[in-house]
Amino acid sequence: MSQFTDICRINVKGGDGGAGCMSFRREAYVPKGGPDGGDGGHGGNVIVKADAQLSSLIDYRFKHHFRAERGTHGQGSRKDGKNGSDLILKVPMGTVVREIDGETMEPAYEIADLTHDGESVVVAPGGTGGRGNPHFVTSTRRAPAFAEKGEPAIEHWIELEMKLMADAALVGMPSVGKSSLIARMSAARPKIADYPFTTLVPNLGVVRAGEYSYVVADVPGLIEGASEGRGLGHQFLRHIERTALILHVVDITGGFEGRDPLEDYRIINDELAAYAPELAVRPQIVIANKCDASGMTERVAELKRAALDDGHAFFAVSALTGAGLQTLMLACGEQVAELRRELAETSDAPELDEGKWERERQARDRRFRVVREDGVAWRVVGRGIERLVVQTDWENEEAVIYLQYRLGRIGVDDALVKAGCKPGDEVRIVGYAFDFEGAGDLDDDDYEDDVDYEALALDDEDTEE
Repeated sequence: MSQFTDICRINVKGGDGGAGCMSFRREAYVPKGGPDGGDGGHGGNVIVKADAQLSSLIDYRFKHHFRAERGTHGQGSRKDGKNGSDLILKVPMGTVVREIDGETMEPAYEIADLTHDGESVVVAPGGTGGRGNPHFVTSTRRAPAFAEKGEPAIEHWIELEMKLMADAALVGMPSVGKSSLIARMSAARPKIADYPFTTLVPNLGVVRAGEYSYVVADVPGLIEGASEGRGLGHQFLRHIERTALILHVVDITGGFEGRDPLEDYRIINDELAAYAPELAVRPQIVIANKCDASGMTERVAELKRAALDDGHAFFAVSALTGAGLQTLMLACGEQVAELRRELAETSDAPELDEGKWERERQARDRRFRVVREDGVAWRVVGRGIERLVVQTDWENEEAVIYLQYRLGRIGVDDALVKAGCKPGDEVRIVGYAFDFEGAGDLDDDDYEDDVDYEALALDDEDTEE
C-alpha cells in the first residue's frame, strides 16, 4: 500500500535562458557584413499538471528539488540556441498550488487550484533567451555592438496541498464504523480494528448501486475541537471541503466510551460549521450505524427526530450485517446525481479554462512597484523590469544606455519621481545600483525594440515611500 501524502513543499527552478550572440558577418569580398548574432534559447518551464490516475503526492515526499533544462547560447551566422525542455510534475486532481514567502516560509498566495484532469500551471518559468545584436539595428545604429544576456530563472518554494475529489464524505467520531461502511459499499479495503483512530489517512471507494456510480471518501475520525486543529482536525477537515454530500455516521451504541449518540451528532455538526460555515448548509445524510445491537430502538428514534428536524435524510444501517445498506447506497446515488445536475445548471464557470492560471501568472509578472530601502535608496521590484536588467551587459556602455531608454519607456522613471525619488538618489534593481538622473524626454527615433510597454504596469497600491 503506497503512503498517503496530502501536503508537501518543493523547491522549483526553471531553466536559465541562453545568451544572445554579438557577431558580425565575416566573408571574403564582404568587407562590411552586418550583424548576424543568433538568439539564446529560452529555458524550460517547471509545470505542475493534474493527473486523474494519481491519488497522492508521494512522489514529492522524499525529493524536494526540481530543475528544468537550460537554454543554449546563440551563435554567429544567426544560429539560435536551443530551448530547454519543460519539466512536468504530475499531481492528483484537487491539488492546490501556493507560493511560499521566501522570508517567512509561509504560504503567500494561491497560484492555482487544479480540479480538472490535464489542467496545468507554470510554477517556475524558464529564463528568456537573450536576443542577438541584429535585433538592435535601427536607422541610426547600423552596427550594434551588444546583445542581451540570457535571463537567469528564479528559484523558489511552492506548497502542494491535495484535497480529495469525492462526491460524498463519511464523517463522524472515531470508531463509529466509517471504514467498515466504505468496505461494504465499495471495493475499498481500509484498515479496520476495534480501537479509535484506526484510519489515519483518507480512503476513497467507488460505489455502484443500481444506475448510480459515485466516489465516497472515508475521512479519519473527528473529535471535539477538530476545527481548531485538535486530533489533526485541520488535516482531515480539508478533505470534506470539496465533497458535495456529507454522510454523517453515528455509532448508535455509543461505543466503548458509552457516548451519547445525540451529543456526538451535535458535536460533529458544530465542528463542521466552525471549520467552514458553508459545511453547515451542505446536503447531509445522517446514518445510524450498528443498529443490529439489541435495545437500540429508542436511541435510533431520538437521532432520527433530530436529523429530520435539521432537514437531513436519515438511515439506520448495520455495516456488520449489511442491513439497510442497499437502500442507503441508492439514496446517496440519487442525491449525488441531483447535486451534479444542479451544479451543471447553476455553474457559470466554464469546464476548463486552459489559459486561466497562465494569464494570472503573466499579470503578476508584469506588475512592478517602487519601495524605499534603507532610508537612502529606492528599489524597483517586478519580474518584467528585473528581466530587462539581468539581460543587460553592464560592461557594455551602449547596452546600458539602451536599458535606460527602455526603463523610461516603461514608466519606471515616472514611477520613481512619483514615489519621491530625486536626481542623484540611488536606485536599485535586483543586484544592480545606479544614480537617478531624473525623468527626461525620450527620442523614440533613436531606439526601436519589441518590449510590450502597455503590458508592463505600475502597481499603484504597492508603491511605498
